[in-house]
Amino acid sequence: MNIGLRNFIKKPFVKNVAILVSGTAGAQIITMLLSPIITRLYGPENYGIMGTFMSIIAIFLPIAALTYPIAIVLPKSDQEAQRIAHLSLIVTIIITTISFITITLFNDEIVRIFKLDELKIFIYLIPVTIFFGGVLQIVEQWLIRKKQFKISARVSILQSLLIHGGMVLVGFINPAAFVLIVFTCFQYGLKGFLMYGFIQSTENKLTLNFPKGIHSLKDIAKSYKDFPLFRAPQVFLNAISRSIPILMLTSLFGPSAAGFYSLGRTVMSAPTVLIGKSVGDVFYPRISEASKSGENLTELIKKATISLALVGFIPYGLVILFGPWIFKLIFGYEWAMAGEYARWIALWIFFAFINRPSVSSLPVLKAQLFHLKFTIVELILRIFSILVGAIFLSNDLAAVALFGITGAISNLVLILTTIRFSKNFDKKKNFASEGA
Repeated sequence: MNIGLRNFIKKPFVKNVAILVSGTAGAQIITMLLSPIITRLYGPENYGIMGTFMSIIAIFLPIAALTYPIAIVLPKSDQEAQRIAHLSLIVTIIITTISFITITLFNDEIVRIFKLDELKIFIYLIPVTIFFGGVLQIVEQWLIRKKQFKISARVSILQSLLIHGGMVLVGFINPAAFVLIVFTCFQYGLKGFLMYGFIQSTENKLTLNFPKGIHSLKDIAKSYKDFPLFRAPQVFLNAISRSIPILMLTSLFGPSAAGFYSLGRTVMSAPTVLIGKSVGDVFYPRISEASKSGENLTELIKKATISLALVGFIPYGLVILFGPWIFKLIFGYEWAMAGEYARWIALWIFFAFINRPSVSSLPVLKAQLFHLKFTIVELILRIFSILVGAIFLSNDLAAVALFGITGAISNLVLILTTIRFSKNFDKKKNFASEGA
């Protein structure tokens, strides 16, 4: 091994990414090994019902704590980070309570409006999942702050084994949609509590109790108000734009179409979960530190983006070329259409995969308001693209194709705009240092 490569591997950023990737890779291997069994046991329709339900969950899960947990990485002192964690837990409990009351009062109306008759019995799992999701976000961000990436890696493997293994075992007895839904909902709670248990055995303990100083929490809430004001609406709208295809495909073409899309997106998201999220989780504290120390942020963003593009080119390119054949071979003949969907989903997810450094940089660049505005425009364009394919072309594949193209273009625009922001940020920083 030459000296340059050895030094590259020893870099903390690369080492931390490698740790996270190893854990996520183990989890993904388990998932991919068991997925062909799961898809054959449950079929497209049950998979589609599960996908529809999880699309609803995916809309509300990111705002379970109004994105306050993302701020846990930013403060210099652990004491302030702990207070943000406490605030996040209180917000999570409030959001969970509001969701439960809303569902109790308007259960029938929600089911009728969104055509969720087959899911009515599972609606009350939404508040439970929101609470689990909020706790998971808090613990994940604390682990990122303390750079405890080994715990995240270990838990990812254990969670995947328990959840997907459970789906297979129960599926042999009763391969129904509710089995998929229950296991998928409780995966968030399982992962969060496992992480919390592991972190308590280290010197980096996280205390999730109710603090005595409520006034100090008000100050914390004000100090990091950008997150609920700008980041929370942004992630909420982004979640809607990601869930819209499944909800619209279910409404316009039935649960089987939603099942094809769900599987296609799940498989195409694997590299993002495997590498993209790991890079984002490590890159966020890295660029935060770089900003404080006066490093060139533009170069950091460019290098990370290009590296991800090189990594993602082959897997996504193969699916674009051979998607139907690959899906038919791995998941069974009835899933060939999922491979057709995957070709267009791959185009979108590739650019979503390489935009992780850009998205992680926006809070540091103080560009969260831009991110919110951008997401609003992106949501409108994505809804319009599906409507054109579904209503005017009357073709589910055309709807997915237009959605994929729109997603690819919007993510590319986001990357280029973030680089422009970082250049301006670096110029102002250099000007200020010269003036000093």
